[in-house]
Amino acid sequence: MTSATGSPGSAPSYPHSSPTGAFADLRIDIDRLIQRLADLAAIGAIEGTEGCARLALTDEDKAGRDLVVAAMEELGLNITTDGIGNVVGVMAGETDGPPVMCGSHIDTVRTGGRYDGNLGVLAGLEVIEVVKAAGLTPHRPLAVAFFTDEEGARFAPDMLGSLVYVGGMPLEEALEIEGIDGAIVGAELERIGYDGSSPLPAAAPYAFVELHVEQGPVLEAEGITIGAVDGVQGISWQEVTVTGQSNHAGTTPMNLRKDPGFVAAACANFVRQLALELGAPQVGTVGRLELHPNLVNVVPASATFTVDIRNTDEAILKQAEQRFAEFLATTAEAEGCTVETKELARFEPVIFDDRVIDMVRSTAEELGHSVKQMPSGAGHDAQMLARVCPTAMVFTPSRDGISHNPAEYTSPSDLEAGANVMLQVMMKLAAADCQIGAE
Repeated sequence: MTSATGSPGSAPSYPHSSPTGAFADLRIDIDRLIQRLADLAAIGAIEGTEGCARLALTDEDKAGRDLVVAAMEELGLNITTDGIGNVVGVMAGETDGPPVMCGSHIDTVRTGGRYDGNLGVLAGLEVIEVVKAAGLTPHRPLAVAFFTDEEGARFAPDMLGSLVYVGGMPLEEALEIEGIDGAIVGAELERIGYDGSSPLPAAAPYAFVELHVEQGPVLEAEGITIGAVDGVQGISWQEVTVTGQSNHAGTTPMNLRKDPGFVAAACANFVRQLALELGAPQVGTVGRLELHPNLVNVVPASATFTVDIRNTDEAILKQAEQRFAEFLATTAEAEGCTVETKELARFEPVIFDDRVIDMVRSTAEELGHSVKQMPSGAGHDAQMLARVCPTAMVFTPSRDGISHNPAEYTSPSDLEAGANVMLQVMMKLAAADCQIGAE
């Protein structure tokens, strides 16, 4: 197939190792991978759909963790769990140095699909099973990990486990985070039995590769099989609470109202218009809105809403944040309302390692797949690992660009292609003549 190249600024080619002999011939078993995906999706299954709900540190998450850990045990991996609940399984190599790691997450949003995050973890198990079944031992160890609370759907911020893993947040601070349901991270980890003792921050892997569904429409729309992901957009999450005056909807003149609902609606419209004005890749979303007392005939007393702003350019992201802050303050003041804001998450854009990006791109081409170098619009654990080791991602297409939805779907052929690219990239990184990471 013809390769679709990236933009003029795409990563240059670097010399790197190439698996030879038996390693180069290795391929994943797609039927086994699909069965693993189905088995995990059955935990927290959403009735009548292909989706699942396993919010971080719930009973469903525990059951999913137990399933994956059991598979690691069957593969004879050395399994460790750290204080934030991240689990890593390691296959020994010829040397004892840091491993070539893959992985992702198995927690989901409340209305999740079966591929988001899960693919990267279960394909990692598949990679190790294929290598072991062939009776081969790579030069460097191989590792597969799943990280706690990547989604941030129950405990903010998102990518919490991998953030603590690389030292971006102290463990003590993370353990005290309160969830949307009042639960506390540390107490929930203890309750489900995943409050481990492996030290944090963790030792850096030799390199990290994450396989993930795109969660967007680009690859499918362009007829491309593999995305060689070169970075992740910066993310700004905040929660805004606007307080006004509750009053009768029929008897309160419009010019005498202090209406937080109006302020929230105006802000939602502004966030969208701002994203359109700044242009791609700028995006903006008001994803949650709560009014109190939330009655049809009452001007609300308060409105609480979230704002999600993202861009690959830190300067433009800061500009968008500033313009929203100014609009919020001006609109609330004009309406006679007061405002409180709370930062939920803030991550700068991340650029992945050119050498690993090039490995993904060239490996996809060697395996006969079309490939596009592209950024990720969603946050991923890989952006945290990029702080400590050479990192890149492999994307596979998402049908209709749908994710965080039970209708999420990636075809078996695309799953197989992505997993085989990750397999071969890991074999290249694990080879003795690959010298890109810290020994």
